[in-house]
Order: sequence, then structure tokens, then C-alpha cells
Amino acid sequence: MSDRDRARAVLAGLEGIRSDLEDFYKDLHRHPELGLREHRTAKKASDALRNFGYEVTDGIGGTGVIAILANGEGPTVMARADMDALPVREQTGLPYASTVTVTGDDGTEQPVMHACGHDVHVACLIGCARLMAQAKDAWRGTFVALFQPSEENGDGAEAMIDDGLTSKAPRPDVVLAQHVLPYPAGYVGTRPGSFLSAADSLRVTVHGRGAHGSMPQAAVDPVVMAAMIVVRLQTIVSRELAATTPAVVTVGSIHAGTGPNVIPDSAVIQLNVRTYDDASRTQVLDAIERIVKAECEASRSPKAPEIERTASFPPTVNDEAPTRRVAEAFAAHFGDDAHTIDLQTASEDMSEIPKAFGAPFTYWGIGGIDPDLYAAAAKNGTIAQDIPVNHSPTFAPVTQPTLDTGVSALTVAALAWLGGACLKDRVSP
Repeated sequence: MSDRDRARAVLAGLEGIRSDLEDFYKDLHRHPELGLREHRTAKKASDALRNFGYEVTDGIGGTGVIAILANGEGPTVMARADMDALPVREQTGLPYASTVTVTGDDGTEQPVMHACGHDVHVACLIGCARLMAQAKDAWRGTFVALFQPSEENGDGAEAMIDDGLTSKAPRPDVVLAQHVLPYPAGYVGTRPGSFLSAADSLRVTVHGRGAHGSMPQAAVDPVVMAAMIVVRLQTIVSRELAATTPAVVTVGSIHAGTGPNVIPDSAVIQLNVRTYDDASRTQVLDAIERIVKAECEASRSPKAPEIERTASFPPTVNDEAPTRRVAEAFAAHFGDDAHTIDLQTASEDMSEIPKAFGAPFTYWGIGGIDPDLYAAAAKNGTIAQDIPVNHSPTFAPVTQPTLDTGVSALTVAALAWLGGACLKDRVSP
């Protein structure tokens, strides 16, 4: 049986599970949970997987779940989905919209929404896992479904690894993952090499000398210092990197002072950096440090600045061979809906999982936007204005064909290995 015939045999069961899967997805969307609090989501996933006949281990790294379905000799394929939501108040108007609020770490009430589509990821992997269990006569090997917590905080993969992930699951021959993105539903896009950016968040504290607002000669003004730093930071990408080197430096927060006539003692700048390789990442981070220190010295700051890295995500760089293999399988199955996707400035911690196993991986995108809405926006040149993006309070993937596409993509990709020869035998370097 060819890989294409094998995929058709397994996906023949999709129509029979579609209604259940849509209900499962809508329930997840209605009940989002923040990172490392995904107890309900993890239980729904683990209960379903046990019912499908998987060997399930839950509570890994807090709320992570691993489910293993061994089906004879053959390769091992691991597919990963992230589970967490965001502190965003939903504004989609959907009948299954979230109204969930929780108490944050600071004691304030926070709204919660699946604004990044992780509910789609969980539902699609559950659907794929169910189909694989229903059609065991069509493939051979081991299928591993991994549900990861706290991707948004960048610590969920590490939490699972620190809790012994690699001893609780077999080493995979390949790790697969996907993300729903603001492309038309039905779209699938692969990309070898760099795909998602590295992300580094920094908190910079600059120190001045406070004084009365009417007596600036007695002060070292950290507000002016911070303003000059923000302006100079804009020159890193425009003047220090080659025009062909993609990078983003964004200052998202400046905080200083408490009143209009008081020059404060300090100012805090928070910024975020996106790069695609180690060389540009190092160059940009070094430039930020150089600019901050130089401006503080030029302003006669009485104390050296403090530069803290508050969050860090690795770049997602797809391995060439498995990406080619998945792209070929997608072209055969999806036809004209299979594409090469552009570089994305979003970031992920998923690559830490295959790195821990010493396994290759490939990560792709699927569309979630109503195709007619997307086509109209493309025709009008208003995609950026009219199409909600991930993390927006109005981001809500259409249920279909998004779920069918996501389930099919995971299944087709997994079956490009399962039942056949090992990766090294079937894909040339």
C-alpha cells in the first residue's frame, strides 16, 4: 500500500468523527485555560486518548500529556499540540465564545481566550489520534501524541523535559507540529529551514537623578534618556543589519515617574526582539546593550543600566529532509492547497522537544480564515486591516474546513513514515 493509499484508508474515518470533533473543539474554545493551568483541557485529552486505546501518561511538567499507540514494528512518529490560552477578552461574538475569567498572579481578574488557536491544535491532534487508532490495519509503527502546556510563556516544553519526558516516551524518528495562522482555511504551508523567529524579551532599567520639574539642571532625566534609547534602537534593523536580514525590534512599554512636575530617578523600558539565526540574534542583542550603555554614559547616568532577559524562545528551523517529505505528501493529498509558506515572525518553544530527543522535526502552518473573507480582503488590498491575526480578541478560526485540514495534515504527515522504511532509507540527505 502506498503512502497516499494509506492516508486515504485512515482518513476514510473522518466523516464519522467530524461532528464529535467539532463539539470537542467548541467545548475547548468555550473553556480556555492559561499556561500550566490546563487541567481541564489535559483531562479531556487524556480521557479521550485512553478511550481510543492509547497508553497515556499525564501530569508531565504539570499538565502535559503523552499518549502512545504501538502498532507493530516500524518508525516512531511524535505529533505535538500546545494547549494553553491567553489573557485576552474574547470579542468574536461566537455562540461558543469564552466568558472565562481567572485570578492572575497579581490578584487581578483576567479574561481568558483561545486567541492563538491552540484549541484547534488540540482538537486536530485528538482527531488524528482517533483515526490512527481506528485504522491500525493501514499502518505499522508507533504513534505518539504529545500535548504541551504553557507555550505562550515559553516554559512548557522545558517543564515537560525537566520532568523526564524523554524517559516516558520512545525516541521519535520525527516530530511533527502545526499552527493555525491567518491564511484561508484549507491552506497548508511548509517551509524548510528557518520558519519561526527566535524571540527575546528584555527589561531595561536606566537610572537618573530626580528633581523638581522646574529645576532640570539639578537632575539627570531618565525620561529623556529612555526616549533617546528608544529612538536609537530603531536604527539597529535599518542601519546595522543588511536589508536581506529579517529582524524586528519593538519597544512595547516605557514606564517612568508619577507626576508631570517631578523628574523621576529611573525609567523602565520593555522590548522584544525577533531574529532568525544565531548570528543576527547575537548582533541585535549586542547592539541593544551597546546603545543602552552608551546613551546612559552620554547622559551622565549616576548608575549603570540593568538589562534583564525576561523571556526567550529559540528559532524554529525545520530540518530539510522531513520537511521535503511532508511537502511531497501534502502536494499529493491537498493539491493546489499545498504551498510554501513565508517566514513567520511568531515564536515557539516546540523545537526544544525534538532537541531533547535528538530527533529531526518539521513544523507547518494551516489556514483558519473564512476563504471568502480572505479572498475579498486580498482583492481589496486590505488583508492587514480586515483579517484578524493570532492574539487578537477577534481571532476565531472557522470550524470547517479548518479542523478537517488540520486532522488531515497531521495524519498525512504521520503516514509518510508509519508503515514504511526508516527516514534514512527513504529520504536522501
